Amino acid sequence: MQRLSTDDVPRRDRLAFVHDFVGRHAAGMEFSPLDPENFRVELAAFQLPGNVLVAEASYSPVAGTRTREMLNDGRDAYQLMIHTTEHEASVEGRAAVKIAPGALMIIDQSAHNSCRLPETRLKVVNLDRTRLKKLVPRIDERPCYFLPEATSGMNLFAGYSDLLRRTPPQGERAGRVAADHLYDLVALLLDAAVPGGGARNMRGVGAARLELVKRHMRARLGDPGLGIEVVARRQGITPRYIQRLFEAEGASFSEFLRDCRLDFAFRLLDAPDGGRTIAAIAFEAGFSDLSSFNRAFRRRYAMTPSQVRAEAMHRRF
Repeated sequence: MQRLSTDDVPRRDRLAFVHDFVGRHAAGMEFSPLDPENFRVELAAFQLPGNVLVAEASYSPVAGTRTREMLNDGRDAYQLMIHTTEHEASVEGRAAVKIAPGALMIIDQSAHNSCRLPETRLKVVNLDRTRLKKLVPRIDERPCYFLPEATSGMNLFAGYSDLLRRTPPQGERAGRVAADHLYDLVALLLDAAVPGGGARNMRGVGAARLELVKRHMRARLGDPGLGIEVVARRQGITPRYIQRLFEAEGASFSEFLRDCRLDFAFRLLDAPDGGRTIAAIAFEAGFSDLSSFNRAFRRRYAMTPSQVRAEAMHRRF
């Protein structure tokens, strides 16, 4: 993840930085800060295979225009943006429209457009034109699309892209898988918006949903009441759908939860400075019965919790 901020630039050079780098190079637009003396911008971005850019930014109030002259720079990706505040945008000279917070704007970067932003944070994903068009063949019938926050599939796209921003994929293969998921999720989003809909890869959509389910589970391992019904309710899906997602991987919800809890307990036991009892660690990892924990631990690691703790203590001394 690469990060840039006006705070890292001397004040006398900030306007030039905004115009030349942030505007023309990063955003492909001509920026006009509404308060030049106090303008701030922060950017963070990383690339994925398949010509995918995942980014986030925060801006002080600013007006931006992708001028017709700038259209010669060769940018023709589809840019997807979600803002935290209401803002205005105009495409191909049409009347400006107001876009609600949380709504998604998908714009063809080869189109002339402009925007007027209050102070805002935005999340951005850029997708390759050729590849997206293979999934949504008639996407170029319009230069932009505005999708409300309540659009079917929006929470899945937003949640998965947020997950990538927090934990960018490591390695080429992981990056390709993540990029594939993003293309599939956007095709799903555009089903109703584009004439003819999108050709979806449901395996990719399911994999993205499963990753969000797993993330939710990992964050709550210590909750002994964590069950498939609870997770399904929080994710807005059915328990049976979660079961099918795990079955496609040759696993089950309960197996994954148990193994994550055991791995968490192992890390605590293996910590050289650990001072908690084995029982306390078992309960912290979400096990309500110590004997069940001991049996499961021994089956998974071919060691007892006491042996792992003893080896950790030996390393310490």
